Amino acid sequence: MKTVLIGVGQAGGKLTRELVDFDERMEFGAVLDAVAVNSAKADLRDIPFETILIGQDRVKGHGVGGDNELGAEVMQADKREVLSALDGRITAEAEAIFVVAGLGGGTGSGGAPVLVNELQQIYDVPIYALGILPGDSEGAMYQVNAGRSLKTVAREADSLLLVDNDAFRSSGESLEQGYDAINRAIAQRVGLLFASGEAVEGVAESVVDSSEVINTLRSGGISALGYAAAESADSSEGNINTVMSTTRRSLLTGTSLPEATTADSALLVVAGEPDKIPRKGVERARRWIEEETGSLQVRGGDFPLDSGRIASLILLGGVERSDRLEAFMQRAKEAVKEAEETEEREDPAETWRNDELEDLI
Repeated sequence: MKTVLIGVGQAGGKLTRELVDFDERMEFGAVLDAVAVNSAKADLRDIPFETILIGQDRVKGHGVGGDNELGAEVMQADKREVLSALDGRITAEAEAIFVVAGLGGGTGSGGAPVLVNELQQIYDVPIYALGILPGDSEGAMYQVNAGRSLKTVAREADSLLLVDNDAFRSSGESLEQGYDAINRAIAQRVGLLFASGEAVEGVAESVVDSSEVINTLRSGGISALGYAAAESADSSEGNINTVMSTTRRSLLTGTSLPEATTADSALLVVAGEPDKIPRKGVERARRWIEEETGSLQVRGGDFPLDSGRIASLILLGGVERSDRLEAFMQRAKEAVKEAEETEEREDPAETWRNDELEDLI
């Protein structure tokens, strides 16, 4: 699936860089081009591809400080500059555009919906968003930002592929180490999805191509991605159980949005050496996904990959009924209410009228 990536904000830029690195390292050639957009100049320094600094008139390159309303305003003000930089990069070869953003920060959560809306008016290819949900421990401001941004992006994009930070974070890691590991894990999964149907060595028995991805995401709304892998047996027959077990783990414990198992549609991609992928195992796994998701729109196929492992990648479309998503939105609403109550209680003017502190002079 030939894609152009646009990373918005700090988290979006970092994840886009990981996606580009993975695609180049694997030599898939699925990422045609990439651009990073930010209001903080420092966050663009380590990006090895085209960068665009927005909001210079308002924030002077220092970022929006987590204010996603300001993030939306600076993107709206500088949208022509961003679209101009994309001109010539989104060619007829592109089959989709992905706007990548962390939904908890300021520039990403505020700017991504604005950019998706603009792209929808210009390009005929699907405009998808890859959004990162903040973890439970990341603070009320991030929850509020993500709750507002999530609803807006899901409405504007052809589909919002959600990644929950808490689904990937390991104990004992520093925050920075945790984010780096999460980005690498996401890049592996999403990068394999992009590469499905691309020209690689080996011929799949049942080809998965970009139309399968697009049709799986056709229902719009929220989507998720599951992944699991295991050592491959020496023969195709010996991998029937391997395909089934990796498919089960991919859906039940390996999705980017935990507990997202009820879906409108799904796509199963089994990756591995072509002569070791069992046709019977793929078909059996596809039928199992139908039963688990309650969807009759479950597609499946192979992805030839020179590897000693078998991997099952599951793309789920229409997962709005996820318990995790409902719990997150409830937490975001509570964070909004708490912020409003705090604002009502604290009147800055009162600071100058109380006698509890003596004047310095």
